[in-house]
Amino acid sequence: MAVEEGVNADQYTQDGTVDLKGNPVLRSKRGGWTACSFVVVYEVFERMAYYGISSNLILYLTKKLHQGTVTSANNVTNWVGTIWITPILGAYVADAHLGRYWTFLIACIIYLLGMSVLTLAVSLPALKPPTCFDANVENCKKASTLHLAVFYGALYTLAIGTGGTKPNISTIGADQFDDFEPKEKAQKLSFFNWWMFSIFFGTLFANTILVYIQDNVGWSLGYGLPTLGLLISILIFLAGTRFYRHKVPTGSPFTRMAKVIVAAIRKWKVALPSDPKELYELQLEEYATKGKFRIDSTASIRFLNKAAVKTASTSPWRLCSVTQVEETKQMLRMIPILIATFVPSIMVAQINTLFVKQGTTLDRRVGSFKSHLQV
Repeated sequence: MAVEEGVNADQYTQDGTVDLKGNPVLRSKRGGWTACSFVVVYEVFERMAYYGISSNLILYLTKKLHQGTVTSANNVTNWVGTIWITPILGAYVADAHLGRYWTFLIACIIYLLGMSVLTLAVSLPALKPPTCFDANVENCKKASTLHLAVFYGALYTLAIGTGGTKPNISTIGADQFDDFEPKEKAQKLSFFNWWMFSIFFGTLFANTILVYIQDNVGWSLGYGLPTLGLLISILIFLAGTRFYRHKVPTGSPFTRMAKVIVAAIRKWKVALPSDPKELYELQLEEYATKGKFRIDSTASIRFLNKAAVKTASTSPWRLCSVTQVEETKQMLRMIPILIATFVPSIMVAQINTLFVKQGTTLDRRVGSFKSHLQV
């Protein structure tokens, strides 16, 4: 790795971040708010693009593809569910193989492809059924197999793309701050505040301006603008490439978790030492060179501590460090939080489906103004 002459080691990041060529990076030249500004602006346009599609999707399915409300709502929730599952795969590819930057860029291409085909599907007469003005969609001509294949193919291509962008863009932003430098560690917390602001700002634009365009101007422009917004967001992200810090792929955390669980099960009859210091752990310097923190052993989920009990075997599937065990405990502690989100997620799923359809039946006029907000 290339290190500049005459530069003190403490001027480089201490968290293991590098440039795209794998060289150490100077804090003064890469990362920080300069790099994060590109990430935050990207998120504004990307959220505008995503919610520009999802907010009004059920109305397109019922009004233009002539599907029933129940079928449309089911299709929307299936698609949204896919969008929230695919990030698991995207995170795995980034952590274990390609790294966050390249995984993100490849996913952006897939995302843009899906958005582009989706825009064509709502624009070209050959890719959608003829317009029907009958209030009962059962009397309208149904979408053909070709229409549905192109439209849903584009939607799920988009879902695959978001699977690579959603888990990586926020972590790319977080990587721009060195946790070993107190000032940057504090700035990272501020970054996530701006991150959420960018999400809500893009969402607000989509749920007001874009929804109005789709309802009153046309679906071609209403979908074309989000596609253009996504393209702009990708170009903005690329413009900041020379400022980014990158974390080297270190393997999937799921594999690390599996090793701890397997090792603990294999040694379930082995007694734990009375002193936690007798458990297997790497030297502090080894963590420091990798830009990581060492975690002390805790008594919670004590059974997993057996994975760090020293035996004759040093196989990674039979012996794990204390830090690796504690990381696994942290992941397991998040499972109840994940389960607790199921109920509110079910409620949120109704907002972009049945609530939107209900809203179209209401009198939305305030004086001479007619609301088209999707909130």
